[in-house]
Amino acid sequence: MASSLVVVESPTKVKTIKKFLGKDFNVVASMGHIKDLPKSSLGIDLEKDFEPTYNNIDAKKKTIDELKKAAKTAENIYLAPDPDREGEAIAWHIADVIGTKKNKNIYRVLFNDLTKNTVLEAISHPLPLDYDKYEAQQTRRILDRLVGYQISPVLWDKVKRGLSAGRVQSVAVRMICEREDEINKFVPEEYWNLTAQFEGANPPPFEAKLIKVHGKKAKVSTGEEAQKLASEIKKASFVVEKLEKKELRRAALPPFTTSKLQQEASRALRFSAKKTMSVAQKLYEGIDLGKEGSVGLITYMRTDSYRIAAEAVTAVRNYISENYSSDYLPHKPHVYKNAQKTQDAHEAIRPSTMTNKPQDIKEYLTPDQFKLYQLIWNRFVASQMNPAILDQTTIDIAGADCTFRAQGQILKFPGFTIVYTESKEEKEDENGVDKLLPEVKEQEKLKLVNLDTQQKFTQPPPRYSEASLVRALEENGIGRPSTYAAIITTIQDREYVRLEKARFHLTELGKIVTELLVQSFPTVLDLAFTADMETKLDAIENGENKRVKTLQDFYQLFSKELDKAKDEMRNVKREETPTDLVCEKCQSPMVIKWGKNGRFLACSNYPTCKNTMNFTQNEEGKIQHVEAQTTEIKCNKCGKPMMVKDGRFGQFLACSGYPECKNTLNATTNENGEVVPQEAQATDTVCELCGKPMAVKRGRYGQFLGCSGYPECKNIKKMGKGGQAATQEPELSNIACDQCGKPMAIKRGRYGKFLGCTGYPECKTIKKMPKTLSEE
Repeated sequence: MASSLVVVESPTKVKTIKKFLGKDFNVVASMGHIKDLPKSSLGIDLEKDFEPTYNNIDAKKKTIDELKKAAKTAENIYLAPDPDREGEAIAWHIADVIGTKKNKNIYRVLFNDLTKNTVLEAISHPLPLDYDKYEAQQTRRILDRLVGYQISPVLWDKVKRGLSAGRVQSVAVRMICEREDEINKFVPEEYWNLTAQFEGANPPPFEAKLIKVHGKKAKVSTGEEAQKLASEIKKASFVVEKLEKKELRRAALPPFTTSKLQQEASRALRFSAKKTMSVAQKLYEGIDLGKEGSVGLITYMRTDSYRIAAEAVTAVRNYISENYSSDYLPHKPHVYKNAQKTQDAHEAIRPSTMTNKPQDIKEYLTPDQFKLYQLIWNRFVASQMNPAILDQTTIDIAGADCTFRAQGQILKFPGFTIVYTESKEEKEDENGVDKLLPEVKEQEKLKLVNLDTQQKFTQPPPRYSEASLVRALEENGIGRPSTYAAIITTIQDREYVRLEKARFHLTELGKIVTELLVQSFPTVLDLAFTADMETKLDAIENGENKRVKTLQDFYQLFSKELDKAKDEMRNVKREETPTDLVCEKCQSPMVIKWGKNGRFLACSNYPTCKNTMNFTQNEEGKIQHVEAQTTEIKCNKCGKPMMVKDGRFGQFLACSGYPECKNTLNATTNENGEVVPQEAQATDTVCELCGKPMAVKRGRYGQFLGCSGYPECKNIKKMGKGGQAATQEPELSNIACDQCGKPMAIKRGRYGKFLGCTGYPECKTIKKMPKTLSEE
């Protein structure tokens, strides 16, 4: 019988670790958190130093019983959840459940990667549970609960039920809202570029851009100015005023941190932050490599550090030496400096070993796993290679009291770029990379071959993409590596923003809620205040700050704003804005109201007249009724034309045969700006009924998985992480099925919770939710 128990978070880790430990070790999974604050109440005692109340999670009863049973026979218990704050909280809750007063040796072990050496080393040198790290996690959890559970009811009262606010997520929405304001206020300015083509004694002809006029930076604001200047330039003679040649060295980038991985995966692979972390988690926990069994392929993926273990540096330098010429290997290893506020709790993200080359193990990986693993591998290898070397030539050309500049770069030595080049979010000016310029001499006369004038306009700041939002969150100190993906997912799930053509657009709901929160909670919604709170949480983890003091200071400010908001926050539900429009049904004035799908026009004679309309508002504030746009798309059910309508998720297609035909389709905009049906995004999940791929679809309750064989196959599933089918354990009740005796599970349908037999589909018994369970 095993004398030692190792508790990890997931079954995948169990498989990966078990093979490294002998028969004296029993390895089991906690399946994540086993305790949490209650869902039905605040769970924080405001009168007793914000003491939290943790309850065992009902759905984890079986897991908890198994943990207790395994702990009874173990002499040594090693708690090995993830090496971060959440993992520390899980470890403390497991210790609490199995009991710490029975002369058990309970240890904490941290695995930076899941290789044999790392696992055995951690077991050989176990640590005590980290109270300060647990306190930091508790403080964050309590702060989030105080904000979420106390602001949300205010929003229910003032805007609509079901809304929620978050301490960090609401700040992220504010950043998107402020960017939207910048875009709306932006006034484009006209300017003109002048580009000349010159020819010297040696070929080829080359282009140069106007940079100076009368010795000052060129600023050509109108077409008239451009034509006048062009007329003078065409009459002038030109000489090479200055010739400069220099060697540029472009250094390699450091290995990935969490935020940099999310940004690059977004740009290069078009992965969402959530998908990146989901795939990275699988690579960390272990992939089945055939005869080798389950192998952890990367180090822990939640980190803000560039630090690399000495043995890993040696391994990658050996790899470079064996696979590339000596020119690519620097004499000394590169050491990258961390940012000032880095926690440095974990290494940078890297391959756990240099023996598992991406191509060698490709057959064992899904396409997404291979892409991300190769990205991590290449970045790590490149980080320890020599710089790329470029020869840059700059030619300044003078004439007509103007200066033109031509610049070219030739790649002399590829260095690290032979392995990896960072992706760009937008098409950027490559500044003449690989642009060949002719041999010229200073004071050499040049012939003007052509002059081109081009009208341009200044552009507003771009909307945030996932990559740029993660970067902005990091730069502003909002959130931490472990929270970026959750922040981005949450603000979309709450329908405060939507992702359109890879850019975040603020919804009407997001705009009104953010305006209300900024007005009523200026402290909580302040970026600097939120960043300072992250610093205080770090200080608690480092033993330099206390949980109770941090919570007291926060709540003293927050409670005042909360009380004021309850009394003074605008009640959007009751607001009616008069308009000049007249109801087409009863001729009463139309007013603007707020509903579940945003602002709309309603008849002021309600409830006698229930006429409503969508509307648009131009820059001058003029309101116009929007007629539903009829398209050439035919309804796939009745053949009538589909119409473009606006709903809670944006535009959609609805059958013009309504109410006889209630068919609707998700819609998107094509390259020509036309509204077209949106194709469902296929996933790797296969329908168990017909074998076709499941696709991501959207319904009234959000995204779900539906069979791509619809309407022949109508199978649907809840959607879990990474667009895959949800695999969470059913929440079991203490009630047995009348028909087959199996436990009844708590399920959710369109009308709320109900009980369904776990023997489904053999047993299809369902029951109403008993009142005693509903109140829990």
